[in-house]
Amino acid sequence: MAASGTRNNKGSGGAAAVSVVAVVAALVATATVVAGQGGGGDDPGAGASCSRRPVVFAFGDSNTDTGGVAAGLGNYYPLPEGRAFFRRATGRLCDGRLVIDYLCESLNMSYLSPYLEALGSDFTGGANFAISGSSTLPRSVPFSLHVQVQQFIHFKQRSFELVAHGGTAPVDADGFRNALYLIDIGQNDLSAAFGSGAPYDDIIHQKIPAFISEIKEAIMTLYYNGAKNFWVHGTGPLGCLPQKLAAPRADDSDLDYSGCLKTLNNGAYEFNNQLCAACDELRSQLRGVTIVYTDVLLIKYDLIANHSTYGFDEPLMACCGYGGAPYNYNANVSCLAPGFRVCEDGAKFVSWDGVHYTDAANAFVAAKILSGDFSTPKLPFDYFCKA
Repeated sequence: MAASGTRNNKGSGGAAAVSVVAVVAALVATATVVAGQGGGGDDPGAGASCSRRPVVFAFGDSNTDTGGVAAGLGNYYPLPEGRAFFRRATGRLCDGRLVIDYLCESLNMSYLSPYLEALGSDFTGGANFAISGSSTLPRSVPFSLHVQVQQFIHFKQRSFELVAHGGTAPVDADGFRNALYLIDIGQNDLSAAFGSGAPYDDIIHQKIPAFISEIKEAIMTLYYNGAKNFWVHGTGPLGCLPQKLAAPRADDSDLDYSGCLKTLNNGAYEFNNQLCAACDELRSQLRGVTIVYTDVLLIKYDLIANHSTYGFDEPLMACCGYGGAPYNYNANVSCLAPGFRVCEDGAKFVSWDGVHYTDAANAFVAAKILSGDFSTPKLPFDYFCKA
């Protein structure tokens, strides 16, 4: 999309966001409808094909954060964040729904409330511990994966304490036992590793194994605290993010036929290979466990490489950012920063802000995840809530 297809916003981020309200009012929900869409319908407690109430606990970074960083750090993300669906601030770094939202819709359950949200939360369907900016390492820094798992353990212990003292808890013992534990983390680890200037071989043979070790440890800790159903997402194509593509480079020799950075994507492929192998190992070691690994990189790269087939015009240009074509990304003028520019129709863009995907792109990714074609083993997403 040419630069003329964006709006120029001046002043503070909040004031700039107000200027797009007229556009937002004219927008409709543009994302592809995922089979079984619900998101809190007439009976949010019963999935369309579930024999028991679905309960989901999510761990990860901004790709899964439904408002945790906003609640935990007091951050506020006004319109145009959320404009394509919620039409209000929700704490999501997206113009609408995230992949986790679509996955919850497929179960006809309410969206997951952030664990740190004190007001208006409903934890009867689980909780979302994912926080924007999170990584696996360092493990004791808020809000690393390790910290998120510790928060879950606290949540579970407090639930049991309430019941033991005659009170009620949003999730009972059966709910915790049969719940799905979804993990989607690693993008920030990889980004930091490549940004550190470390040699490629060191990243592959030292840093990535350390990241994977933390994910394995998280799964094992959850398992020994009663979890038995896991859904693990691989990371996406890091080298296709406008944020990475907009960084200065000597030449274009590292670009592949889709315009993505090969070195970064090779690192993401290696991360996923090691993560898949770790899931295989745990599956054979832990008794009675089900661990589904989903290769999100293949899904997202297919979307970018064949974007026009799927109805997208801009695979590598941020809808909300600054700088115009080809990437509309500037590290000093991010989405919502003074002077940012936002496209008219996010449904034509894969990238929302240079790092995160649009509502429409997330709908595509979720639909592919729900197909089961990219998962090992090939189980339906709702397997955990069936008898």
